Amino acid sequence: MANIIEITDFSARELDVYARLAEVQLLRFYEPNPGIFIAESPKVIERALDAGYEPISLLVEKKHIDGQAKDVIARCSHVPVYTADFDVLTRLTGFELTRGLLCAMRRRQLPRIEEVCAQARRIAILENVVNPTNVGAIFRSAAALNMDAVLLTPACADPLYRRASRVSMGTVFQIPWTYFDKKTVTWPQTGLDSLKALGFKTAAMALSDNSVSIDDPRLLSEEKLAIVLGTEGDGLAANTIADCDYTVKIPMSHSVDSLNVAAASAVAFWQLGKR
Repeated sequence: MANIIEITDFSARELDVYARLAEVQLLRFYEPNPGIFIAESPKVIERALDAGYEPISLLVEKKHIDGQAKDVIARCSHVPVYTADFDVLTRLTGFELTRGLLCAMRRRQLPRIEEVCAQARRIAILENVVNPTNVGAIFRSAAALNMDAVLLTPACADPLYRRASRVSMGTVFQIPWTYFDKKTVTWPQTGLDSLKALGFKTAAMALSDNSVSIDDPRLLSEEKLAIVLGTEGDGLAANTIADCDYTVKIPMSHSVDSLNVAAASAVAFWQLGKR
């Protein structure tokens, strides 16, 4: 039976994870062990639960207890369910809850790159993509368009940040991913070397005089291909482009010089993820 708790005290410590701790603080909550993240909306939370993530508590708009949140609450009957009306929760969290539901969940130890790439043929590499919305959108495209895994450089936004996982529609819990370890990997040098050791050819998405078109048959013929996407605005670093096996461009019309990285990722995954 669900443990429904009406919120009467905004200062209650158990609400800190929703009201007073920044996402970086949640990330380090159990340091040196993995910390906490906040999942938002029933679909995202359900996909996290399906992937085996452990819930800590729920925060639910009262009107959704017997509605959109019902199935999630049933699956999380062993954790406290804090509830209040819409205006109270908005004042508590500082934002409007998507479909009236948040869940605090425990993080897991990230896998090694070798584990993530063990069975992969097509992977996406994100270099310093700092916007959580873009990271979430790229994950959604990666999951939908035949990418087997995603690897991120240390400066990228965390895929488990609330906005990233929500924009991804929970696909961050469905597609394998991890970070390059900044303690042992220097990006791009040893990072690209590790991919090549695993049998991957690397394709830098960039507009340059040395680019090949995204429909070049050599790309599709590669047994293993890593598609490398760069940060918002500046794109990939020059040394990353120089060290990749291919530089790949998406042909543009109407004098448009580039696409947003999330939009570019969808085009690249659609073309290069064909099996």
